[in-house]
Amino acid sequence: MIQPRPRKIRVLIVDDSSFMRMAIRRILSSDPDIEIAGTANNGAEGVQKTLELKPDLVTMDVEMPVMDGIAALKQIMAKEPTRVIMVSTLTNEGAKATFDALEAGAVDYIPKNITDSTSAQAIFREEILRKVKEAVRSSTDRRSVPPSRQAPLVRRVAEARLPKIRMNYVAIGASTGGPVALQEVLSRIPINFPFGIMVVIHMPKAFTGPYAERLNAKCSLTIKEAAEGDILKPGTALIAAGGSHTLITRRPGGLCVQQAPTSEYPKNTYVPSVDLMMTSLADACGGAMLGVILTGMGNDGFKGMQHLKSKGGITLVQDEASSTIYGMPRACVNGGVADLVLPLDQIGFEIAKTAENGRR
Repeated sequence: MIQPRPRKIRVLIVDDSSFMRMAIRRILSSDPDIEIAGTANNGAEGVQKTLELKPDLVTMDVEMPVMDGIAALKQIMAKEPTRVIMVSTLTNEGAKATFDALEAGAVDYIPKNITDSTSAQAIFREEILRKVKEAVRSSTDRRSVPPSRQAPLVRRVAEARLPKIRMNYVAIGASTGGPVALQEVLSRIPINFPFGIMVVIHMPKAFTGPYAERLNAKCSLTIKEAAEGDILKPGTALIAAGGSHTLITRRPGGLCVQQAPTSEYPKNTYVPSVDLMMTSLADACGGAMLGVILTGMGNDGFKGMQHLKSKGGITLVQDEASSTIYGMPRACVNGGVADLVLPLDQIGFEIAKTAENGRR
């Protein structure tokens, strides 16, 4: 029996630049699983066409006349909730607007990096196709898999409480949906938290600095973008800088940040790499740490958590129901390296609890 072909992903493109509309249309149309539902050249038109066409996903420019992308996003979420991916400029202002959009309900963002560079064009093409398909697939999978089929695995893992071990550090990894999830987690950790925290989130170089500043203004902890030689200190969370990998090494002054170019680790395609950071931190502290994996696409972090477990560390991952994309947490659960699975709103409290009951 011939199986019916799956319905194509219908995408609405909203951008005031005719060049960008054509560029995005050309890229998406090249994939046989995607079709263009329509285009719009400002936010107001984008809202109207979303209501009329009911696409599976909208790509939304941030800065537009008549109505900007964030205002349009908020109207879409209020009137016709739809998966929206923001197309953002690689600037500080673009970063701030992108984080506002993510808090307003956008599922992800794509840095607007169309230049004469062949490599930059290839990266943009690969990223937009991957993110569009994964965003729609994740929402479809979540609707189609009955909770009863997922519950036994999650319940079995969640019933095992985190073991009490000597602990001095926390490592957190995240990707798609991570900016909002990480803010939720870190905002629950008190200012006097006795362990150093190292965070890797997949972001471009221009975004990690503004993101760290945003978190620092919203959380009790001291939060900053990590720089070469920074020491992991109690009560401080370091955000790995975008554009390069971050490793942790032991030096006379303590455990410190070492930055490495991507060319030194060609097999680690996600930048910065959660695997590299978590593995190096586990080695540097002898496994005396908690590893945490939040929402994200792919499986970055699984090898790091696996290595951490081999060193005697403990692990915690976000559950499927609260994840924007369940790829990274799923890899850890299916790979048997998750000591505990929790919904997002409980993870920060659980991390804070690790400072109690003699877990140092």
